[in-house]
Amino acid sequence: MAAEQAEVRALEAEIAALKRAFEELPARGQDAAGVQKLFQEIDQSDSEGWESSKDLRSNLGHLESELLFLNTLTGINIRKYSKKTENLMSTEMTEKGIQRHKLSGNCQMITFQVEFQILEVQTKENLSTVITDLNIIMESTTYPELSEFVSRAEERRALFMFFRSLHCFVEWCEYQKRTFKHFKEKYPEAVHLSEGASSSHMGIRSASQPGFELVIVWRVHIDAEGKVLPKLDLLTQVPQRALELDEKGVIEMAPASFRVLLGVLGIEVALESLLRVVCTEAEPMLPNRAAQEAGAAPGGV
Repeated sequence: MAAEQAEVRALEAEIAALKRAFEELPARGQDAAGVQKLFQEIDQSDSEGWESSKDLRSNLGHLESELLFLNTLTGINIRKYSKKTENLMSTEMTEKGIQRHKLSGNCQMITFQVEFQILEVQTKENLSTVITDLNIIMESTTYPELSEFVSRAEERRALFMFFRSLHCFVEWCEYQKRTFKHFKEKYPEAVHLSEGASSSHMGIRSASQPGFELVIVWRVHIDAEGKVLPKLDLLTQVPQRALELDEKGVIEMAPASFRVLLGVLGIEVALESLLRVVCTEAEPMLPNRAAQEAGAAPGGV
């Protein structure tokens, strides 16, 4: 019985951490108001469940289901969580306390450990809280973009931004892998991935034009406000003789033309169009079919 009670307390702590960290994180295809309503329904079902039953096994199963739901909703898996509370000062008008939180988990292939402190100030009128310290430790990854983002999040003590942006960043990285894998399987002779599906760039070579190659460089960018966006660039590698014969500057304008194509057609169809130009023998494909085969982009891009 004592072991079950301890497991219940541990699950409740993990759920509380997830709720606090992800109240502002909208699920894919849902708005923030819809997600908040789901959290309210969970809180209501919690209180009703405890009032109607004292069976620890039943409540343990409910908490496990709730934790699974939150993990699915946010894309974040919390493995360990602990909290310590310390009272700092108490007067007739004001009470101050500090909460020290520590949690570790992962979001797909990215693992992290987060430590933060919350200062609570309770007056007769209201309760205010502020994060006073934030420390984020991440295992080394192949994504250098994350290091600068983590430093900004720590400096601004932006805990919500960290979790929200990490979730979106991982979604875009997974989408990039699926897209490159899709085109490698469809055009195995023309498409080259030097590091497999995890490559940050994709080479497109023409069988009929030796020495002619286009390179798609795909990065996932996180701006100062934590917004995550894909950034694709086109590089050209062509023989010097071809450059000399290109009187209209088509090769020189190719990178700018590709960016325009991305804005009009989207990522999958733009890449498909580029491959069809290079591989004239490729089977024509309608835009909607290309998008379906590569998989929908995060955020509907």
